[in-house]
Amino acid sequence: MDRNSTEAAAATQNAQTAPSCKNTGNVKEAVCVNVNRVYDSCSSKEYLEDMRVYFTPEKRDLIENACNVRIRSVEVIKVFLHLEPVPFNQGFFAVDMNFFLDICLDVFLPQSACPNVLHGVCLANKRVILFGSDGNVKSFASGDAADPDVEVTTGKVLPKAVCRVSEPIGLSAKICDRPPQGSDICNGIPEGICNLYGGEFDYGCSHAIYATIGLFTIVQLVRNIPMLIPSYEFSIPEQEYQPTSDSPREMFRRIEFPTEDFFPPQVSDISGDKGGTGEKK
Repeated sequence: MDRNSTEAAAATQNAQTAPSCKNTGNVKEAVCVNVNRVYDSCSSKEYLEDMRVYFTPEKRDLIENACNVRIRSVEVIKVFLHLEPVPFNQGFFAVDMNFFLDICLDVFLPQSACPNVLHGVCLANKRVILFGSDGNVKSFASGDAADPDVEVTTGKVLPKAVCRVSEPIGLSAKICDRPPQGSDICNGIPEGICNLYGGEFDYGCSHAIYATIGLFTIVQLVRNIPMLIPSYEFSIPEQEYQPTSDSPREMFRRIEFPTEDFFPPQVSDISGDKGGTGEKK
């Protein structure tokens, strides 16, 4: 058993022996806590087709001479969120999201069997309108350097927008001639993301790579509010944590005997037919 397998088994063992907490089931008192209440939320399943992938200048020769391309994986680098009230619709807010995605590609050159692995950046935009209620109370706390978000024109405190993104799915990629000037718009990639790739991106390549991506998101508008909740007894762990050993011998000792590997299932176990291998009546 290698070290990775040993660490994985140890993590599984720790999860199985996590301490449980005592709950008497009897409400002791009502307490006031500050929580982020979700006022509105939505989920979406986006099919992003033919999104331009941008590369740094040193990748230009590979892109210009490529004969085929295949998508490997997609990863979310950053999501920028902008919040603004919806005019004439009190309590509703428009959430604009700018997604920056890392695209990993296999780029094939003519007369070359092995592909070149390249990383590029893809941009996607999304807007949703959600109810976030109204709030005028600003909250400050010691040790908190972040000021509350305030709408410039009205001075009202804005809710907090939260975007949760699962791992995107890379569906396909293709090479095309660069589209006419102005048809493929990019407002520029932020400096922080450029630094991750070692410099500015190249927007003038005569060939372009486009990726099709599946994206799953959940967007929420939340506000920090005081809320009265029932309180039970103090949460006291009942189970004592049992330390685990990283030794292969100890890991092997905890693995159950693979009985099913030695006794494969019968037809009746698979199909539910207890009458043998004949046809069901």
